[in-house]
Amino acid sequence: MSFQIAWDCADPARMVAFWAPALGYAVAPPPQGHDTWNDYYLSIGVPEDELDLAGDGADSIVDPGGAGPRIWFQQVPEGKQVKNRLHLDVLVGGGRAVPLDERRRLVQARVDELLAAGASLLYVQDADGHYAQTLTDPEGNEFCVV
Repeated sequence: MSFQIAWDCADPARMVAFWAPALGYAVAPPPQGHDTWNDYYLSIGVPEDELDLAGDGADSIVDPGGAGPRIWFQQVPEGKQVKNRLHLDVLVGGGRAVPLDERRRLVQARVDELLAAGASLLYVQDADGHYAQTLTDPEGNEFCVV
């Protein structure tokens, strides 16, 4: 069995540009026989006025190693309304087997990269041997760097 994560958003191209490097993923290539995703979508009858013709229509990312699920950023008209019921944890600290100071350093380095890429910091969790930072992506979706 396989699955993909479908992520509602306003701007799939922006989400692809943020999340592909954030997760170490690659932009999913268009189906064979098509030069771009827009090419493919037009071939299956998606109206041109529903496509982002400024780019190539890429709206999915994939794990280059094939271990993680495909993530499809589905454009929807409504904006985010409330806190996520599901979020991603970007795991960079190595877990509790790694000394806390080293985990803090590893997490902070990744957080700095993500902030430069368009994330925003919500808060830092630093208690009882647990260290993580909660951020939002460019569309306000919460995620943690642990």
